[in-house]
Amino acid sequence: MITNIILLVIGFIILIKGADLFVDGISSTADNLKIPKIVISLTIVAFGTSSPELAISMQGMLNNSGSIVLANVIGSTVVNTMLVVGTSALIKNIKVKNEIVKKQLPLHLITIIVFSIVFIIGTGLSRLDG
Repeated sequence: MITNIILLVIGFIILIKGADLFVDGISSTADNLKIPKIVISLTIVAFGTSSPELAISMQGMLNNSGSIVLANVIGSTVVNTMLVVGTSALIKNIKVKNEIVKKQLPLHLITIIVFSIVFIIGTGLSRLDG
């Protein structure tokens, strides 16, 4: 038991040090390539938030569990979108251009309806559906 706790603490220390080295390396690379810090920051955040989904999806594919992969993709997309948009809307009103509402919203709704029909029918997703 005590060995597991020690290994956990060592793992956290290595993880934190590795993250520091990663961020320092990426920051210096961004400076050398004249890339804005915000682009690098957002890329690191995107990578960090997507890595767990990638790991679960890869494990699901290796175990021939396609339903896990699909559920992971849909669930993480819904949660991430709702958390980001919901939290942002709680802090400040979100302004959306009329052209986005007219073009994107119908396409989004059609996609949701098609996926819902496929799942209700229960035939599963084929390559053509993808």
